[in-house]
Amino acid sequence: MSDALLSSIQEEVKTALKSGEKFRASTLRLIVSALKLEEKNKAKALTDNEALEILTKMIKQRKDSISQFETANRMELAQKEKDEIEIIQNYLPEQLSEEELSVLINEVIKEINAESIKDMGKVMGILKPKITGKADAGIASGLVKKLLS
Repeated sequence: MSDALLSSIQEEVKTALKSGEKFRASTLRLIVSALKLEEKNKAKALTDNEALEILTKMIKQRKDSISQFETANRMELAQKEKDEIEIIQNYLPEQLSEEELSVLINEVIKEINAESIKDMGKVMGILKPKITGKADAGIASGLVKKLLS
């Protein structure tokens, strides 16, 4: 991962603390911790794609928490998770629209001559690196299934 991204986030932590934005600072610290932990576990610097995967995973975890909190009628905790997602998303590239995602999926399907649902794994294998951080893999999977059916 580029050291610039990590340094940038660490600088934003300082800025947030100086301006009294404790929630933003704590969320940014969570991002830094997750990235550093993964670097330590891999014993090497993360690539940008790996960093995007971690951020995407953090968002997915929060979305799962939101649904559980809403089921338990804990709206204040659900809102906290939504606020964290908003901050994390600032470090992801702009998300692909469903139309853009469909075009990309169709290109991959044509590229490998996928014909049926049996080819879904091959399509997703090629598609996943192209959409990392730009689109939800679950949504992409549903579109692939729909287009191959």
